Amino acid sequence: MPDVNRRSAFLTFGAGVGAVAALHAATVSAAPTSAPGMTHIADLTQRLAAAPRRRDFTTVPFMLDRMELWDHEASALLLDYRGGPKQVWESSDIAAAWPNLIRESLNGQQFAHGNTDFLAVSATHGTAHLALFNQSIWDKYALAGNTGGRFARNDFIIVPPDVSPADDHQNVNGFYGPGNNSIISLQRRGVVMIACHDSIHAIARGLARQGSNADTIAADLTNNLIPGVVLVPSVVAYLVELQRSGFTYAKAA
Repeated sequence: MPDVNRRSAFLTFGAGVGAVAALHAATVSAAPTSAPGMTHIADLTQRLAAAPRRRDFTTVPFMLDRMELWDHEASALLLDYRGGPKQVWESSDIAAAWPNLIRESLNGQQFAHGNTDFLAVSATHGTAHLALFNQSIWDKYALAGNTGGRFARNDFIIVPPDVSPADDHQNVNGFYGPGNNSIISLQRRGVVMIACHDSIHAIARGLARQGSNADTIAADLTNNLIPGVVLVPSVVAYLVELQRSGFTYAKAA
């Protein structure tokens, strides 16, 4: 007699694979096509700024399985970029030197190697993800407590006074120097910060208290990502997509 349990298992597995394939096909069909000029970082930055960001959630699930729950249009633009070189930094420890390493890589590519259309991306997760939330949400949920006492506020989104992109790039104390590892300054130079829903929900679960709901907290955290961030379902999964699209992998922390 046929093994009914095995047959049922294969049928169930096949249905799951079919659902995933359908989701992938829908994602590809919805992805915007590249326009002339998408080999230049300035054009990519402009199109990314115009791409939708969903930041009006009341609740979000543990796992994102629908495109309307993340920034799939901005993601498609990023993966479709034909300029370069392209580098992705995996950033996971808020206390490590990941913004500094990204700045150094950007400086070297632009000023030493002459690659003015170099694209750097931070695949941000773990405690480093806290840097991608605005100060108001740090205050609301006392996120400084998640840093092990290393940060009292989100210093990563503060731009030092009296620095400007017009500064001499040889000025150690200027916009391009080690005293300015601000995420906001990096974004102004074309760096793209990737946010991770898996990390957001994990942070939310840690913040959840009796009478609160992790899905609701995760929605609040998502709604308070800093401007320009591109939200994806899972950064560790998205690393595969970035490398398939020609990004060189580097581990920041």
